[in-house]
Amino acid sequence: MSAEDFEHVRTDADPIRQARRATELLVVYGQRTTELARLRKAAIDRAHDELGMSYTEVANKVGISKGRITQLRKSAPPVERAFFGVGPVTVAIPLRAIGDRPNGVIAAEDDTAAQRMTGMLESLSLASDIFQIPTTGEWDPPVDAVAICGPKSSHVTAEAIEADPHLTFKPDAEGRWVITDQTTGDVFVSPFDIDDPARDIAYVARLNRRGRVLLVVAGVHAIGSVGAVEYLRRNLSELYTAVGDDPFSLVVTSKFDGTTVEDTTALWGPKVHS
Repeated sequence: MSAEDFEHVRTDADPIRQARRATELLVVYGQRTTELARLRKAAIDRAHDELGMSYTEVANKVGISKGRITQLRKSAPPVERAFFGVGPVTVAIPLRAIGDRPNGVIAAEDDTAAQRMTGMLESLSLASDIFQIPTTGEWDPPVDAVAICGPKSSHVTAEAIEADPHLTFKPDAEGRWVITDQTTGDVFVSPFDIDDPARDIAYVARLNRRGRVLLVVAGVHAIGSVGAVEYLRRNLSELYTAVGDDPFSLVVTSKFDGTTVEDTTALWGPKVHS
């Protein structure tokens, strides 16, 4: 947020608009403060690990006490928070048109995936909200976002996947949605569509969209997205170590008992985009 935005709020004569905008800015500024705390912790650790400095030396150079450095390293959010951007984060799920219900409905699996995603974001000190993508698929994420849907439900997701240099996510000749490795031609078909309704696969990719993070989580079937979110929860630290802040692609396979994820693992990747 710019100084101009701040001054607009300070001088706004409309009390409702002023209160609403002040609330919005408090969320944004709060997220920036948390991100600065994460960056400071990461920089302190880098100075220690890469420059060979003791934490006492780092404290002297930074201008704070060693005790404060110890406190900061314990209290700051984990480095993998940056996997989702700076925040706040919009978690988007699609409204699905069904029969005579023109306004659409939310699939139970999509709702489960979104709730578990927001829980993970909260654990990383990231503010989030859930957005329902209209049945037209038209939306434009204004902030960092997680889109829990495939290309059929959202033009934003479709454009993101189309730009993936490694994978495609399209129907095959039999009409099944499959994920294909563009280099090797390997085709990943969901076990759900063959002989195992307790398993599904998901496409996962992080891309930069207009300077913000867009993470796509798209199960071949809706349950696959639940498995992919659980994979991220279990493996986020290792995944962030592997891909950092770079765009990447990944295929996840998961086994379920209802909506409980019994097992989830990487089937392909992660592979960073060059």
